[in-house]
Amino acid sequence: MTTFRMPADEAEARAVQDVLRARVVLDEPGPQPGTGRVTGVDVAYDDERDVVVAAAVVLDAATLQVVAESTARGRVSFPYVPGLLAFREIPTVLAALEALPVDPGLVVCDGYGRAHPRRFGLASHLGVLTGLAVIGVAKNPFTFRYEQPGPRRGDFTPLMDGDEVVGRALRTQDATKPVFVSVGHRTGLDNACAHTMLLARDFRQPETTRRADALCRAALREAVA
Repeated sequence: MTTFRMPADEAEARAVQDVLRARVVLDEPGPQPGTGRVTGVDVAYDDERDVVVAAAVVLDAATLQVVAESTARGRVSFPYVPGLLAFREIPTVLAALEALPVDPGLVVCDGYGRAHPRRFGLASHLGVLTGLAVIGVAKNPFTFRYEQPGPRRGDFTPLMDGDEVVGRALRTQDATKPVFVSVGHRTGLDNACAHTMLLARDFRQPETTRRADALCRAALREAVA
C-alpha cells in the first residue's frame, strides 16, 4: 500500500508539493505508444454526502480493449482549492490502482502534470507516489495561454506559462476543441502526445478517460443510492 498523509491545511499542502516536485523524473522517454497496457483514472464526487469514488480502467494499448478495472470509495478529506485538487483525489485513486489485478502500465489522468502553477499537478503527484509513468490530459488549459492549433487531427501548439512550455494544446479530432497534454512523471511530452493520439481514435478525449469517467460515475450512483 502506498502511504499518503493528508496535509493539515493549504500551507502544508503547498509545502508537500514543493518537496515532492523535486522527485519528478523528466528525463525518461516513457513507454512505447501502442504497446503494453495503459490505464485511465478518474474521480466522481457527491459533496453533499461527503463521498468520493475513483475508478481505474486498464486497456490494451494496441486494441483499446478493457483488460481490468477497479473502483474505490472514500471520504472527501480536503477542501476544494485551485491548484490543490490532487489532495482531494489521490487517496482514493491510489486505492483504485492498488486494487487492480494487473500492472497498470502508463497511467492517464483527467488533469494536469507540469501544466500546474507549481509544476506539480495530479499526474506528477500520482507518478511520484507510485513510481509509474503518468501523463495528464485535461479538457481545459487551467490558467495558461496557447494559440489555437490547426483544424486537423494531430495539430498542436505549445501551452505556455510566460516563456516556459508546460504542455501542448492538441487537436485529437478534426474541427473539435483541443485537449491539453502535459507530462506527469517518467515520460516526455512527445511521448505523452503520441499516447493521447492513439487513445483518442474516435473521440476528443482518450478512451482511457472515457471509460474511467463512466465507471466512476456508475460506482458513485451505486454508492449513494
